[in-house]
Amino acid sequence: MSKTYAGARLRRLREDRRMSQAELARVLAISPSYLNQMEHDSRPLTVPVLLRLTEAFGVDAAFFSERDTSRLMADLREAMADEVAAGRVSAADLSELASRLPAVGEVLLRLSRSNQDLGERLAEATDDRAATADTAAPRTPHEEIRELFYRRRNYLHDADTAAEELAAAAGIRPGEILRALTARLADRHGVRIAADGDSPHHYDPRDRTLHLSPRLRPGQQAFRMATQLALLEYGDELSRHASEDFDEGSTTWKLARIGVANYFAAALILPYTAFHGAAEEVRYDIERLTDRFGLGYETVCHRLSTLQRPRLRGVPFSFVRVDRAGNMSKRQSATGFHFSRAGGTCPLWNVYEAFAAPGRIHVQIAAMPDGQRYLWTARALTRSRGGWGEPGKTFAIGLGCEIRHASRLVYSDGLDLDNASAATPIGMGCRVCERLDCPQRAVPPLGQKLAIDENSTTFVPYPIAPTP
Repeated sequence: MSKTYAGARLRRLREDRRMSQAELARVLAISPSYLNQMEHDSRPLTVPVLLRLTEAFGVDAAFFSERDTSRLMADLREAMADEVAAGRVSAADLSELASRLPAVGEVLLRLSRSNQDLGERLAEATDDRAATADTAAPRTPHEEIRELFYRRRNYLHDADTAAEELAAAAGIRPGEILRALTARLADRHGVRIAADGDSPHHYDPRDRTLHLSPRLRPGQQAFRMATQLALLEYGDELSRHASEDFDEGSTTWKLARIGVANYFAAALILPYTAFHGAAEEVRYDIERLTDRFGLGYETVCHRLSTLQRPRLRGVPFSFVRVDRAGNMSKRQSATGFHFSRAGGTCPLWNVYEAFAAPGRIHVQIAAMPDGQRYLWTARALTRSRGGWGEPGKTFAIGLGCEIRHASRLVYSDGLDLDNASAATPIGMGCRVCERLDCPQRAVPPLGQKLAIDENSTTFVPYPIAPTP
């Protein structure tokens, strides 16, 4: 059994309860000096102490377990890229900060992002175009919404349970979703459905008509009807969720309401308990789930990434949607996958391979520089409004989980999950990637001196000078 060192968390728990070391030592039946050693990680937490802590403070033992810091570590490395490049901060420093003082790390991230925003505003106010070019652009409102769901690990408990209760009351079941939604909108809100829209959907509150494009597939119609139902029945709660992070009435606040409404809609047409049970039954076979529930591939994948209800958790997935240019328009995660926020993602990731064979699910075991391995599935989807000559849009949908959960997925059959050398080495983006020997690297690695020799070339585009 591995030893548990959680001094920072133990100290924070004690300070939150406004207890002295002597007081907590009496509760735990240990000496104050022993408690002081545990708080400074000189001694591990023993099983008897853990049991007394959980009983005294009502916290789960997992509160003191070793936490996955890969997400925080990746964010810190990206936010402090210039410091790493200058040698003022090392990767080891950031790792220790993420593991020992995660709350301080989160504060540094917020300060870094605030500094970027202030620098951009100052450059605009002074018309300093040079400064603007050198300053990282502030996050857009849409990026703020992605960060909101990322921070909450893509699970909103209140919205999820409320949607499931509404699904039961409205009689939403596979094969009867459209009928149930139509009846609920009409009976409770006097809303009429009209298949005559030019845009995918438009709700007219004056005559209470929801106009839907006749080109929408049944699953798309259901999702837009469910979103409108969320806005009508859950409006106050949508505002409450949005106001927790953003100023009421702002653009980001409005987008947050829509984002939570979309989450509610997915939870309404794919109620948690039924969908979770089906996913476990078919071992997370996405295509079988789309057939069973009559909904699209992306909708099912996105819903799979939200199955994190306490005591009924599904596989913790990361979900992404990218285009051919590497732009990530959706990024949600219930796990610690290292998403890039600076520049593009890794070209060796199988989400890009999916564009070569649209419609087929691609499977990849990928390894990050820290050794963490993931099982990724990826499939490219093309959407079009249907008219001749009208441009469509193509995305790759990626769904991945840590390798320790991979055996629960049908996509792991026939793969050697224990062979680390069989994994494809990927990174979180060339700008901050730690892989020095990657032949696909697009920019030089941070904090490394290059070996420049006019008399020779290398397969690796940015060779590193040997350490003296």
